[in-house]
Amino acid sequence: MAAEHGVILLYHHVATDTPPSTSISPTDFRAHLEYLRDNDFNVIGLDTLIEALRNGRPVPDRAVAITFDDGYDSIYNEAFPMLQSFGFPFTLFLSTDPINRSQANYMSWEQVREMSDAGVVIANHMIEHPYMLTRQEGETDQRWLERQRVEILTAEETITSQTGQSHHYLAYPYGEFDPAIKALLGELNFVGLAQNSGAVGYNSDFLALPRYPLASIYADLDSARTKLDTKAFNVSLVSPASPVTKVRNPSVTLKFGPGDYNLEQIGCFANSQAIPMTWLDKESGLVKLIPDQEYSGRRWRYICTAPDPQSRRYYWYSVQWIKPDS
Repeated sequence: MAAEHGVILLYHHVATDTPPSTSISPTDFRAHLEYLRDNDFNVIGLDTLIEALRNGRPVPDRAVAITFDDGYDSIYNEAFPMLQSFGFPFTLFLSTDPINRSQANYMSWEQVREMSDAGVVIANHMIEHPYMLTRQEGETDQRWLERQRVEILTAEETITSQTGQSHHYLAYPYGEFDPAIKALLGELNFVGLAQNSGAVGYNSDFLALPRYPLASIYADLDSARTKLDTKAFNVSLVSPASPVTKVRNPSVTLKFGPGDYNLEQIGCFANSQAIPMTWLDKESGLVKLIPDQEYSGRRWRYICTAPDPQSRRYYWYSVQWIKPDS
């Protein structure tokens, strides 16, 4: 069966002695792979998924792309052999300078080239994994943006010189971006990948594609099952244009286009609590989310879901928020 959507998974460490917030144990990671194999999922390359959806071509139903960020040695030591044994393609987003200086807990360029030669897609995660939104002291907006451009292109050149690959895919460090960074990626003909959850489809923002981070409590297979099987809403973000906010309860306006879901069944949540929804024009799918509580941390998200009437699956979309001064 063909479909107009897929899911991108995000992992970092595959280990038990690394920060829990970005780690999954080898045992749990194997359980994820076994579940994908045994339940009719189609694990395909990220490049295959992106190029098909960008061009409006169908992909196999229940398509899943597996990605890793940073370049930790546990990916090479634990994940790589497991994925090979399952025959699953995957993508590795590298920060290049930790590898250049042989930083502890990172793989080497020799190991990266071995993975590249085995068919792993190697892509861009900047030079030093920066907070891209942070300005240096006295830095103008123009110089800040030029610094991002240089770092993106330098990392891409390093990856190409080491592996021969250049896909123009960038995974935003920490999942942080704003309209200026997205515009820069568009100018450079890059695809951007974020860290807010949701399925991807024909109508997704290819300058900020969602991925499901599966670490910490979200590494649990019971938690992951629903996400693995989600579909992409036909939805657009109307306002605000930027995920960067100065307040802890920003409102947002969304427009849900035609799709195989019932507008009456859409629910939006943050921290597992419902967000009040005001329909501005239900006939056209225009809705405003007006939170009645404040949220903590540097990053948080609003998640909207609706059941698929034809199956036990869900449509899933999330709005990313970033408060850089936190």
